[in-house]
Amino acid sequence: MGQSSTGTSPASAAEESIVYVIDDDRLMRGALSTLFRSVELGVKTFSSATEFLQHALPAVPSCLILDIRMPRLSGLDLQAELGRLGINMPVIFITGYGDIPMSVRAMKAGAVDFLTKPFRDQEMVDAVTAALQRDRKRRSEEESHSEVQARFASLTQRERQIMGLVTGGLMNKQVAARIGISERTVKIHRGNLMRKMQAKSLAELVVMAQIVGIRGQENPNV
Repeated sequence: MGQSSTGTSPASAAEESIVYVIDDDRLMRGALSTLFRSVELGVKTFSSATEFLQHALPAVPSCLILDIRMPRLSGLDLQAELGRLGINMPVIFITGYGDIPMSVRAMKAGAVDFLTKPFRDQEMVDAVTAALQRDRKRRSEEESHSEVQARFASLTQRERQIMGLVTGGLMNKQVAARIGISERTVKIHRGNLMRKMQAKSLAELVVMAQIVGIRGQENPNV
């Protein structure tokens, strides 16, 4: 690897995160470990994909530095296995070979970057910083979606029905006519579901309805 340019620590350095390095080259593992520790990133190294798959993954922002050519289970094979297991960790491939078709295959399968050896330290740090930020955003969105799902589970069937209709664009009067109840009753249910969903506006409720998949539905199958 080349020398790092003026060493600015990545924005994620102050937060808990882990960079996983999988490479059968001991010297490369050591060099990358030293690099990431120098910018205050947590790092764990593995000599094979099989060894990595046996490791428990903490629920923290992470990314994977993966050598594309390894004995037994290749980097592309591991990428496919992670997809099968539902593990969405960002993958940065590294290789000593300028294999364009392999690069295209890796990126199509979801890799966030592809670096050819030798690469500069700063190039790797920049790629990892972007990957960790991407994973941090994904985890935040998943947590937010889980909270919305939990709130939605607290609604009655009638409240879910009204939520589906009002987020589909119907006025209270139209909802009342559609499901055969009074407009006043619709308003009461709507007020209750807004409170339970912690929605401050109809626009917020629309976003939540999209998350749980009921926007515009009269009889949500939930």
